[in-house]
Amino acid sequence: MTENAQVTDKALHYYARFDEKLRARLRGLITDELISEHEENPLGFRGRHSSNLQFVLNYFRRAPQAGKYIIVASVPWQEYRIGVLSGARGAPPEVLEEPVFATEEETIHGVFLSRVRDLMDGGS
Repeated sequence: MTENAQVTDKALHYYARFDEKLRARLRGLITDELISEHEENPLGFRGRHSSNLQFVLNYFRRAPQAGKYIIVASVPWQEYRIGVLSGARGAPPEVLEEPVFATEEETIHGVFLSRVRDLMDGGS
């Protein structure tokens, strides 16, 4: 091995391939019915989520910290917004000005829609 040879972690290459195939499969699960199911029961308290919705939610929950959507109570118990984590330790999240939500459940669905949009657009 030469001094300038870079060592690459082959696991990262395989993970990226696996993740892209998984994302393609998830795109096929996103339907108007799936989005309606989440809107009606974002927390799963009013009955279990379907297996397809649970599969999508499990993927979204393991998103990397950088760029992950979070719920921010801009006025506690009255006004909620979506924040985006920077992924850098100590850096505050970017709080989006729009949309503004009245309840935590509406915000959870708003975060879900943002993640779905990113998935369908090819983002993270």
